[in-house]
Amino acid sequence: MTDIQFEKKLITIKTSEEIEIMREAGKILAGIMAEVSAKIKPGIATEYLEEAALALISKHKAKPSFKGYKGGAGLAGKLFPSALCVSINEELVHCVPSERVLKEGDIVSLDLGIFYNGFHSDMAITVLVGKVSLEAQRLIVATKKALKRGISKARAGNTFGDIANAVQRHIEGQGFTVIKEFCGHGIGRNLHEEPQIPNYGKRGEGERIKEGMVFCLEPMAAIGDWKTKKAKDDFGFQMADNSLCAHFEHTIAITKIGFHILTEL
Repeated sequence: MTDIQFEKKLITIKTSEEIEIMREAGKILAGIMAEVSAKIKPGIATEYLEEAALALISKHKAKPSFKGYKGGAGLAGKLFPSALCVSINEELVHCVPSERVLKEGDIVSLDLGIFYNGFHSDMAITVLVGKVSLEAQRLIVATKKALKRGISKARAGNTFGDIANAVQRHIEGQGFTVIKEFCGHGIGRNLHEEPQIPNYGKRGEGERIKEGMVFCLEPMAAIGDWKTKKAKDDFGFQMADNSLCAHFEHTIAITKIGFHILTEL
């Protein structure tokens, strides 16, 4: 989940023991996401994906991070009503599952967080629904690869600007647009912590990355302009020009040997 409101002002450094707990949480989340995304096909309602996510979270004795969340982007004091965000085509983030039925050619972004043993974990993927356009396929591949490029710069001594620049250069190099209104974030005992990590910027700028930091990188890209507007459900956001968009996210820990992707099976 992306947000611009943070619950701590300082970047917290996690101990090796805390990172181990977050590693376990990340593996559980990755497994849940794999199972939920495997259910995507033409003809299913997105609320079915919500039900599946809730059942799997409960099975692993975890709690949903997003359901009941207050104070996030666009919530204006409201509580977020679902565990899973399901955003379709021009919808970017935070859209609530509903009776809407997926159809052949859609692309769907799933964003999910869990709270396990005192710590949060967060991830997002964009999935094809059946056969989609070549342009949609290219967008998804470019956004996913941009995340990989950003993660490759997530090493102690580099800066968050190094990460942001790598993401931006790849997305724009593929002819797509970087979304500027949302960003990645630190994570730990709180769902959203410092720092805020944009997907655009200059190398060498920003805070230096240190061992023990844990944060979420989440590139977002669109075929059209980068500006967004509120979605029809009044919780989510979509592209202002209704262009296709994609979103990927991993939770990353910085260790002595470099980065470790916690939300990966």
